Amino acid sequence: MAPLALVIAARVPAAWVLAPALAGALLVLVALDALFAGRLADVRVIAPADAEVGQAVRLTVLADFERTTARRIEAALALDPRLIDGGRLALTLKQGPDAWEGEAEVSPVRRGPGAIPAIWLRWNGPLGLGQRIAQRPLDLTVRVRPDLSPLRSGELQLFLRDADLGQVARRIRGAGAEFEALADYEPGMDRRRIDWKSSARHARLVAREYETERNTQIVFALDCGQTMCEPVAGLARIDRAITAALTTAWVALKGQDRIALFGFAARPLVATPFVAAPRDFHRLQDAAASLDYHAEEPNFTLALATLAARLKRRSLVVVFSDFTDPTSAELMIENVGRLVERHVVLFVVMEDAELSGIVTAMPEDLDDVAQAVTADALLRQRQQVLQRLRRLGVRVVEAPHETIGLRLLDAYLSVKRRGLVG
Repeated sequence: MAPLALVIAARVPAAWVLAPALAGALLVLVALDALFAGRLADVRVIAPADAEVGQAVRLTVLADFERTTARRIEAALALDPRLIDGGRLALTLKQGPDAWEGEAEVSPVRRGPGAIPAIWLRWNGPLGLGQRIAQRPLDLTVRVRPDLSPLRSGELQLFLRDADLGQVARRIRGAGAEFEALADYEPGMDRRRIDWKSSARHARLVAREYETERNTQIVFALDCGQTMCEPVAGLARIDRAITAALTTAWVALKGQDRIALFGFAARPLVATPFVAAPRDFHRLQDAAASLDYHAEEPNFTLALATLAARLKRRSLVVVFSDFTDPTSAELMIENVGRLVERHVVLFVVMEDAELSGIVTAMPEDLDDVAQAVTADALLRQRQQVLQRLRRLGVRVVEAPHETIGLRLLDAYLSVKRRGLVG
């Protein structure tokens, strides 16, 4: 209105009173347009009660209006940062057969209760001059739990169907812990299974067969400290570790092994009793869901000493952890070394994709060269720590986050076949 008032004042000074009148008329039109925009009668948000970290969740908004002429309606949901970075989700509602509808997907980035406390709606009047905004409180919570999508994958289901592990307890001949019988040696068998005395008596190669070992005690020890809370491809290392642990635990329960979960940071956080049946798997899942994120250095001395005191028989201990430099890893190496004296230890660590990317990237200037040299030195130090663990007798599982679960499963089955725990 200001430019129009200037034009009127310049050409017809006596008609200056028209400018305020036009401004008042415009304000009345805006108010009338907002009035005829319609009123919000009801709004509903449909969200699942449970979700898995890193997996898409669909949120649906349904709104009912009285006499609205709007062509589209904008909505904004306030979300817990566990559900979406920034805590805000914007979407557009369109006219449906029964109500205005809008859908959007979010991928939770942290475990825990994710609240949806409120929703805002904004829509225009028929002339597009006025606008109305409505806010409604919500009482919704999405419980974000560990990701179990690998358990539903076709590959794992096929493996469980065809593998020696099964729900029906039966005597399985192969490589295991307890001697079962002698059989003709076939190409592909482990040569260490050849019984040379029996082969000499029968004038042909004969191999030993063993009954597959069952009832193995397995403890998944999860470091919930600062390094494990750092993200890898959008998800914290601890979340990816929990997924790998629960996947292997499910397979182990199918094989009639006994599983426990142990979480620690500056102090022990969770220590479950041993679970021996697949029907009790939910106990492990609930315990893993309760592991929070701790921005503190882990106390390996206290944690692993507590774990060792709980184990009354030889067990397979799977330690999930990470480190930034050899100095911070000294206590970890020392205490893991004590565990190896009585137990079989698997140390699981994810490859540092960021450092590897810096080393392999083509440098464009001197700064890139300096970063590549520093990253290469850090990777060498990392390998030195892992090599020290291997020399102590620890079996190290190092892989990218995408395949860490499969690599851990392979390592577990290798320990079982060789009968190292019994």
